[in-house]
Amino acid sequence: MTPEIKERFDKYILDKGLRRTAQRDVIFEAAFKNDDHFTAEELWVKARKIDPKTSRATVYRTITLLMECGMLREIDLGRDERVYDPNFIESPDHNHLICIDCGKVVEFEDENAAILIDCVTRRLGFRPTSKSMRIEACCDQLRKTGKCASLIEMRLGKGA
Repeated sequence: MTPEIKERFDKYILDKGLRRTAQRDVIFEAAFKNDDHFTAEELWVKARKIDPKTSRATVYRTITLLMECGMLREIDLGRDERVYDPNFIESPDHNHLICIDCGKVVEFEDENAAILIDCVTRRLGFRPTSKSMRIEACCDQLRKTGKCASLIEMRLGKGA
C-alpha cells in the first residue's frame, strides 16, 4: 500500500465532512494490506486481528466509503456473494479467471484482451467507463493429478 492511497482516502473523508477514526484506519489497513479479494465478513475478521474492537457495522460503512471514492470495486466471482477487489487501483485493467471446480481466482492482464474490449465497445457504439472480464474454466491441476489443493482448501473452509 502506498502512502498516496491512504492520503486519497483521508482527503475523501475530510471532503465529506467525516471524522478520521481509529476504526476506519484499521479497516483501511486490513483492506489494503495485500491485494487479495475479500468479502465484508472476511474484512471484518482481518480488521479484528488488528483491533478486536472493530465493529462489523463500521466495516460495512467503510466499504461503502471506499467504493464511493473509487478505491474499492465490487466484483462478481460467481459465488453469490459480494466480493471486493482492492487491486484495481494499481492495476485497473486486470481480469479474473475462476476455476469452477476449486474456486481458485487468478488475476491477469492481457493487452490483447484490452484491445478486444475496446474494439467491441466502439463497434457497438459505447465508451467503457470500466472494464472487467471474468472467465470461468476448469484448472488443469485436478484433471492432471486427481488432486487440487485449492479444492481441498475450499471444501474445508466451507465445512464440507
